[in-house]
Amino acid sequence: MARREIPEEFLDGYDRILDEVARTGRLLNRDELASRRTAGEQAAEAGHSLRSLINSHLTVARGAWPRHASAHADSALAVVAQVVDALAEGFERAQHLAVRQEEAERREFIDDLLHGSADLGRLAERAERFGLRFSHAHAVAVAEGTAAYSEADPVARRVELALLGRFGDRQILLTTKDGRLICIAPGDQTDVLTSFAKQAHAATDGGRVAVGRTHPGAGGVVQSYQEALNALGLAERMNLDDPVLHAADLLVYPVLTRDREAMADLVRSALGPLRQARGGAEPLLETLTAYFDSGCVSAEAARRLSLSVRALTYRLGRIHQLTGSNPADPVHRYTLHTAVIGARLLDWPAKEL
Repeated sequence: MARREIPEEFLDGYDRILDEVARTGRLLNRDELASRRTAGEQAAEAGHSLRSLINSHLTVARGAWPRHASAHADSALAVVAQVVDALAEGFERAQHLAVRQEEAERREFIDDLLHGSADLGRLAERAERFGLRFSHAHAVAVAEGTAAYSEADPVARRVELALLGRFGDRQILLTTKDGRLICIAPGDQTDVLTSFAKQAHAATDGGRVAVGRTHPGAGGVVQSYQEALNALGLAERMNLDDPVLHAADLLVYPVLTRDREAMADLVRSALGPLRQARGGAEPLLETLTAYFDSGCVSAEAARRLSLSVRALTYRLGRIHQLTGSNPADPVHRYTLHTAVIGARLLDWPAKEL
């Protein structure tokens, strides 16, 4: 049976080697070992199993087994052990090369997909091999922590095993890019993205996760990925505390900065006078940020700033005096609040506008 499973080409010359070994009692030379490694490598590339390959060689060895001279029999057994080791070495080498090739092709696909510059038709053809079907809409979740992660990193493996253990093969692509963990999943499978966010947050020791919106096609994956990246950047600039951010909940911020010059003009006009304060604009800008983030509740804002309510009230009064706008006045509040958001988005006053 084994001889029929493995083509003769992978056994070529082996019986002659055994005949000579049985007569002389010698071990295999370098060329003979190389021929068995090559046979193992070629069998792996042809899709044969290592078990069948070894069984075929053992069948030949049984047919050529020496009938006389126990010393030669011992040598023949040692040669068979050499052959099995050489076959396994060549077979494993071919498998390792195949794995590295698969990893390289997967990385190339991911880079092409997330970069967004590759041919979409060709991407669609390659996608199914890696578990994606662009006939479905997809969403992308991106997680970042204090360290940069690769696919071989224990953190990435932990997240992958947790998701695959729960969801199995559900057309999910887990990978890394630029040190971040990435999950691409069909947009209607929100449980997958929710679980990824939970696992990634825990595995990265409290890292932040952003989820892009669902979009169709290969271009939609790129768009969702960019939305997730933008959400992470926005969270950094705005000091958002949420461990999981959804791009759909942050759409107001891109709208506010779409006309950057107009927003910069508002910040300069509404908040520029704060530079005249002792200590510069930063302390009073922090006061406004805490005041608006706490729903304009003075006691809560004071607690966040580790101030007394009286000290907070003094600062609000100073802001009113410098800018002419009263944070407690609903008429002025919207302008000031929008300007504060703009200042955070534009990194003012650290950067000149």
